[in-house]
Amino acid sequence: MSDTPVVPPSTVVLVSGGSRGLGLAIVTDLLAAGTKVAAFARTVTPELAQLAAEHPDRVHVGAVDVTDLPAVQAFVREVEQRLGPVDGLVNNAAVGQDSMHTHTSTADLARIVETNLTAPLQLTRLVVRRMLGQGRRGRIVNVTSICAQRGFPGLVAYSATKGGMDAATRSLARELGGRLLVNAVAPGFFASEMSAVLGSTQLDQIVRRTPTGHLTEPAEVVPVVRMLLREQTNINGQVIVVDGAASV
Repeated sequence: MSDTPVVPPSTVVLVSGGSRGLGLAIVTDLLAAGTKVAAFARTVTPELAQLAAEHPDRVHVGAVDVTDLPAVQAFVREVEQRLGPVDGLVNNAAVGQDSMHTHTSTADLARIVETNLTAPLQLTRLVVRRMLGQGRRGRIVNVTSICAQRGFPGLVAYSATKGGMDAATRSLARELGGRLLVNAVAPGFFASEMSAVLGSTQLDQIVRRTPTGHLTEPAEVVPVVRMLLREQTNINGQVIVVDGAASV
């Protein structure tokens, strides 16, 4: 029998991009499961602010740009003071893309890479350092995308960043040697996600080839994120696809 200690469920989870959509759904779900949650985004929406007002002892929120590392560092310190040491991280913040690669400007390429790849790697490094420095075990969930595994026109840079996070998930799981559990969840297309660049025709094609007959919904993704953070599991270094088998 292994002497390696079990990684306990996360009790204080930090969620980037937690103000709307899937991020807000993750925050709400974790809160209902009894977890203390810290969430940040560039703008704190009324819905997120209401959660913080209703649960002041269990929720801490802030208007922070994930690419602003000093601001992120300051927010993490606030979280530790208000809620306690962070032992769970959900890298959810990201920006989309709505242009063919030949028409994507250098500035837009840099923005997509910085937000979707560089920033979450920096945030992960920050949180992991603090966990290990405090002798804590924890869990990390990276929200990636089916775009990392299948090709879609108009999403080249976006797909590259999500593929990078999938690769980072596997490598970090190996690097940490079981001290933390590191996994990714790759949702299929949401009804409102990047539909402008795909267009109704391609979205209809995706729906037709999906055995479950519909696009992915946040409510179908949050239980997987919760499981990876809260349940006793030996899942590590995996990318779990939630897309109704559209990509099979």
